[in-house]
Amino acid sequence: MTYAKILAVDDDPAIRTLIHRYLSQQEYQVESAGDGKTALELFNQFAPDLVVLDVNLPDTTGFQLCQEMQRNTNVFVLMLTSLADEDSKLRGFKDGADDYITKPFGLVELGARVRAILKRQRLVSNPEPEGLSVGGLSIDPLGREVTVNGELIALTALEFDLLYCLATKPGRALKRSELIQEVWDCEYVGDERVVDVHIGQIRKKLEHKNANLPKIITVRGVGYKLDIPSSNH
Repeated sequence: MTYAKILAVDDDPAIRTLIHRYLSQQEYQVESAGDGKTALELFNQFAPDLVVLDVNLPDTTGFQLCQEMQRNTNVFVLMLTSLADEDSKLRGFKDGADDYITKPFGLVELGARVRAILKRQRLVSNPEPEGLSVGGLSIDPLGREVTVNGELIALTALEFDLLYCLATKPGRALKRSELIQEVWDCEYVGDERVVDVHIGQIRKKLEHKNANLPKIITVRGVGYKLDIPSSNH
């Protein structure tokens, strides 16, 4: 049986050891690091499925490390920090975090968050997912790439999954809870506003490219839908 691999990154030796021991007892393969340089080296060697990532590190920030780790991978990231303010949470989500847990935390809560994240299956993990193309917007689920008139658009793993989910149901308004169930997991216990943050990031990256592109529309009181201009129907 293959067990999920987790990289724990925290500058506090006591917390790092606690996380390492606890997750190892849950039969995960665990490596740990106390700084960004070591974390990146382990990340490239170990190829984890999930990174439990502290925001405050001696040589970088968890936000920057999250972006770097997700630049060319689909790794899951659980941000771990003593920063309880909303701005920090929103920034973590913007940088690609899948979930966010605030110190002090219980090990049972940590374990539940880890299990929920790892139960997620990236939406396009089916053997033969269909590519989508409309109005200059093309989505390649096998290569996990999005292009606009041939220009590659850099999306995080979560942004890609959200856009693909909306694109497979064009014109249909999806509730935040529906998007969370499909893109995260039905047992997701985090903040639903994570959807709003990622949608905002997708809009920024797409909407200035082409006025005739499909647009993500906010449906008040419901959620979001992908609206396709009539000329593309």
